[in-house]
Amino acid sequence: MENSSKKVLIVEDDKDFLWLLRQSFNIKDIAVFFAVDGEEGLEIVKKEKPDLVLIDILLPRMNGIEMAKKMKEDGISSQMIFLTNLRDPQHISEVMNVAVGADYIVKSDMHIDAIIERVKNKLGIK
Repeated sequence: MENSSKKVLIVEDDKDFLWLLRQSFNIKDIAVFFAVDGEEGLEIVKKEKPDLVLIDILLPRMNGIEMAKKMKEDGISSQMIFLTNLRDPQHISEVMNVAVGADYIVKSDMHIDAIIERVKNKLGIK
């Protein structure tokens, strides 16, 4: 399978965690874009139409759930993985209602390499 057309957007405001993702996310032939808030993320989504978006829930200017709602309203069907440290059922339920088929990862429970593997699996990359 040809991977060169795959695009991933990471929307994360925690600069340390974003730096870790940048260092770890060196999958050959995948274009990776970064945003630090929901509004910037939405602009990049509209422009680049990524195959997958990693979205933090608690973001400045527009939270990740609102960003996902706007993507859906705009007909953007990128796969989504929500990254958060929120464990409460309300947030999990809200995410699942907004983005059917999305994954929900609690950052503190998962090693960065496992997050990269989850992205590769969702994109069908070995």
